[in-house]
Amino acid sequence: MLGVLRVHLPSDIPIVGCELTPYLLLRRRDNTVSPDDVPESAPLDGHFLRYKWYRIQSDKKVAVCSVHPSEQATLQCLGCVKAKIPVAKSYHCSPKCFSDAWQHHRVLHDRAASAVNENGNEEEEIFGRFNSTGSGVINASLTGSASSTSLTNGSTPLYPAAVTQRSGGETWFEVGRSKTYTPTADDIGHVLKFECVVVDAETKQPVGHPNTILTSRVIPAPSPSPRRLIPVSGADMMGHLDSDGRISSSGTFTVLSYNILSDSYANSELYSYCPSWALSWPYRRQNLLREIVGYRADIVCLQEVQSDHFEEFFAPELDKHGYQALYKRKTNEVYSGSTHTIDGCATFFRRDRFSHVKKYEVEFNKAAQSLTEVAVQSTQKKAALNRLVKDNVALIVVLEAKFSNQGADNPGKRQLLCVANTHVNVQQELKDVKIWQVHTLLKGLEKIAASADIPMLVCGDFSSTPGSAPHSLLAMGKVDPLHPDLLVDPLAILRPHSKLTHQLPLVSAYSSFVRGVSLGLDQQRRRMDQNTNEPLFTNCTRDFIGTQDYIFYTADSLTVESLLELLDEDSLRKDTALPSPEWSSDHIALLAEFRCMPRPRR
Repeated sequence: MLGVLRVHLPSDIPIVGCELTPYLLLRRRDNTVSPDDVPESAPLDGHFLRYKWYRIQSDKKVAVCSVHPSEQATLQCLGCVKAKIPVAKSYHCSPKCFSDAWQHHRVLHDRAASAVNENGNEEEEIFGRFNSTGSGVINASLTGSASSTSLTNGSTPLYPAAVTQRSGGETWFEVGRSKTYTPTADDIGHVLKFECVVVDAETKQPVGHPNTILTSRVIPAPSPSPRRLIPVSGADMMGHLDSDGRISSSGTFTVLSYNILSDSYANSELYSYCPSWALSWPYRRQNLLREIVGYRADIVCLQEVQSDHFEEFFAPELDKHGYQALYKRKTNEVYSGSTHTIDGCATFFRRDRFSHVKKYEVEFNKAAQSLTEVAVQSTQKKAALNRLVKDNVALIVVLEAKFSNQGADNPGKRQLLCVANTHVNVQQELKDVKIWQVHTLLKGLEKIAASADIPMLVCGDFSSTPGSAPHSLLAMGKVDPLHPDLLVDPLAILRPHSKLTHQLPLVSAYSSFVRGVSLGLDQQRRRMDQNTNEPLFTNCTRDFIGTQDYIFYTADSLTVESLLELLDEDSLRKDTALPSPEWSSDHIALLAEFRCMPRPRR
């Protein structure tokens, strides 16, 4: 007879919006063991499995800490309540938690105060008491019943009226009848119970006792403050996304570049400071999708996208939001794992804004083989291939805009755009390989530029900091022959150094924060390196902080209108580093809004 040997959940903490999929180990009649599902539509040996999910609601109401969502809250900030800040952000698990979080928590109050000031209301009443205490006013303990009478999730009460079962001061509400379950806002603070029982296919009656498993309390998905678009061109523009999700007018478009951290690299040894539930792929994929969709970019360039995650998740999910998807998986001469978990570069574009014209795939391994055939002595060929073959790729896409280029002298002409998306080799000791990969990509883009008068964007994770030789090549069009990176060249592939040039007029989009003329750029300039005109960081882990990611554009054909604001290091350090419960990659997303410039007739 069919039997259930084991039931467990891969994630220890359930999060709102993240699907729960129990792992079941079954024993068949012949004593073989299998993890396969046995639904009612396909019974096995006259039996199938029936599933139920329950929300267990204690008569004692519970709130969860906004900083440590796996902990029960004992304190509530009254200032948040008065300022109408989302109630979930007002709870803390201890006085120490509240005190430690105050530096970051008060930002919520400052923003609320700014909004209140604009309307000329109540700032003194709400914030005076906070300032007078120095660390904020907190509510009395929430453990008593009197302090929890108004506990709600937004406008929806946490406790629905319908009762399914009651047992010892608890009420069980049936919430699902499939193997998987996605917690909702109504589940926050409550334990879930999964029940699995073998059922006779003929009588539809249970056979034996049900197998059950209890989760810990459901926690809300962290909700970081939205990042704003900051105008840099001096135009009078709103800095917030409009109802359609973007600020771009008909003649502009937005481009996002984001290394999303492949699940195959997101292990607890590297990122031990990130809670295990926040590092799990079921959580991270939902959080990343929510962030990416929220930017509403016209073009999205992602790096470190696993092949299976592209096919099973990102392509179908972003298709629902109007995006067409293109993908280039890394080659696997070096990679030894499953081909499904090899990562690569994925480029998405909004179908209502662009149409696909052409795709080019750059495999640096093939370029390495060609190089060693003609430029490396036969005795060194094996060593050269071992050094140069690293599986990295680039995806180049030519798109045609469906929107008008305002102000162009020939508005009827097709507006094409070339977008390159790459992830350069990450090994820091292989400086020659990094330079060679970037140079190879740029030479390929030069060929495209020579065949068509076309604006270009070069996006990605270049695994190179500002001032490095790859960055100099991109930003300056050449590398100083005395640059220290050029000393690492055991195969002499970078010589003569005079060949390390290109003719594309590339400029880093984020340098516009330094060069921009708009008001209100001071905060962003403080997050820029004034020596390199690049962000202080785009990659922030416990052991490294620096800039690795860039959006370059051809300055003779495109201008920068606005940029997504940079993050402040202090705001990230409250969680030690990235990834964190709020931000699900160790990199931050970059986004720029561009306008096509009128091109002179050739």
